[in-house]
Order: sequence, then C-alpha cells, then structure tokens
Amino acid sequence: MIETPRLILRQWQDSDRGPFAAMGADPEVMAHFPALLTRAESDALIDRLHAGIAERGWGLWAIERRADGEFLGWTGLNPVTFPCPVENDVEIGWRLARAAWGQGHAREAALAALAFGWELGLARIVSFTVAANTRSWGLMQRIGLDRREDLDFDHPRLAAGHPLRRHITYAGNRP
Repeated sequence: MIETPRLILRQWQDSDRGPFAAMGADPEVMAHFPALLTRAESDALIDRLHAGIAERGWGLWAIERRADGEFLGWTGLNPVTFPCPVENDVEIGWRLARAAWGQGHAREAALAALAFGWELGLARIVSFTVAANTRSWGLMQRIGLDRREDLDFDHPRLAAGHPLRRHITYAGNRP
C-alpha cells in the first residue's frame, strides 16, 4: 500500500468490482481503448491485477480517496510483456473514473507509483498511449517522462489499420 496526502494506492477488493465495471463501460473513460468492457471482462481484469500484485508485491493498484474511501480508478506499474520496443521494461499507467478527472488525482497517484518504481531500482519506466489521448500523454509530461519517438510502435494486439494501433511512447530514467 502507498499513501499520498489525498490517496491510498492499494490491493484490489471485492467492493471495487462495481465501480471498476462502471468505468470499463463508460464510453468517455474508454475512448482510447479498443472496446468497452463487459462485467465479466472487468471482473477478470481485477482478478489478473490482484494476482500480479500478490505475486510481485507491486502492480496496477486500486486508487482510494482517503477522505471518504471512494474508489477512483487505478494506477501503478506493469511489466511490458508483448513484442514492442519497450518489451521487458515496466510501464506506468492509470485510468480514473470520469468523476475523478481534473482534480489532480491522476498526477498525485502516478507520481507516487513512479517514486515506488525508482525505489525498486528500475532503470527506466515507460508509458504509452495513442496520440489522440492528450490527457494521458499530458500527464506523462507532467510527471517528468520524456517523449521518445524512437520507441513508438504499432500495438501488436490490434489489427493493421485499426485507428488505435499506433502508440506514442514516453520514458524516464532513474534519477
């Protein structure tokens, strides 16, 4: 568990399933992903995220607001395991419920996750998204990652010609 002034980054709980499923079914939250998630897909994703944290001691954590215990989304670190220029690096990522947007929660949580990654001794942390996802790559810049065009790639899990296939990459090296 990681605590910030306003947030707790923690292991997933059964009580997260409903609000997480609502995020995955929200077209605005999922605008830069290939599809909305069904409840079954959402629950299976929580199960995988929970298992990853249990196995490694870190991963993509649930974000809880300290003031009221509300689930806001997720952030954290995840090994990149598919073929691309940043395969075998660790990615920092996030996804927040629309009601949590614009309040600095994503930045606060991402900075805590980034600091945790540096404490782990990671040499480089990367992040990637589609070019149209200006909110996400803007956050990548605000947390100190640098644009790395040499690491851009076509996502191998999306078919050629898919509008979300091309990904831009940001990266940071341990301070």
